[in-house]
Amino acid sequence: MKFIKDFSFGLRTYTEAIQYIFRKKLAWFFLFPILLNIILFWVGWDYIGDLAQQSQTYLEGWLDLENADFWGSAFLKATIGGFIWVIFKILFFLIFAYFGGYIIIIIMSPVFSYLSERTEKIKTGNDYPFEFRQFVKDIMRGVFIAVRNLAIELILTILMFILSFIPIIGWIGAIFLFFISAYFYGFSFLDYSLERKKMSIKESVQFMRENKGIVMANGFVFSLCLIIPFCGVSFSSFAAVISVVAGTLAVNEIWDDKKISNTNKS
Repeated sequence: MKFIKDFSFGLRTYTEAIQYIFRKKLAWFFLFPILLNIILFWVGWDYIGDLAQQSQTYLEGWLDLENADFWGSAFLKATIGGFIWVIFKILFFLIFAYFGGYIIIIIMSPVFSYLSERTEKIKTGNDYPFEFRQFVKDIMRGVFIAVRNLAIELILTILMFILSFIPIIGWIGAIFLFFISAYFYGFSFLDYSLERKKMSIKESVQFMRENKGIVMANGFVFSLCLIIPFCGVSFSSFAAVISVVAGTLAVNEIWDDKKISNTNKS
């Protein structure tokens, strides 16, 4: 079956990418996920803390508890503050659990674009002279693809949520959504290479559909990392680096095979 064969191929390029990164001295790209995690959690944690404090102040004002001095008022205010703090922290992790993958892809799009280009140059010798306009174009396309995929995934998630009230379908829907996420994440990681092949977004979409097993396998590990409680975003940001390299290796192998096939036909 083509899908299973392609899925195995996608996983193989993923394992090859891990070795490739260290063998070809691309491991320094892992510094970017470290920096990203520091910024996201430092800034995000502080922002959520400030937001929780503002919400507590607003709620205390609404309940007229700011200057309350009745027995137990201090305990009540402390309980409200603790409850709001916990709720906002949980929301912080839930938001990152669902949107974290696309947040990583969007923020690190410049890094992924350069990493993909660097990988192809080492692998094939193809050199792409730096052009600022083209670099910005690559970034904008990466962001657009991520937003497009997120919108489609959200629609499917809402649909599956509605269908989840039907027995059995709810369990199947959760598995279905996991692989859908893997497909769209893999789509983003492979598209950097396709853009350099001068393929339009429409052509890229067609390519992904024809090689859906490879695409899904590429985003599979990234999706697995994302569902790890509390630290999924941290792990997945490192997996994303591997996914970009794996996607680049896969696209170039497919491209070479297609060239050979076309040559033999002619």
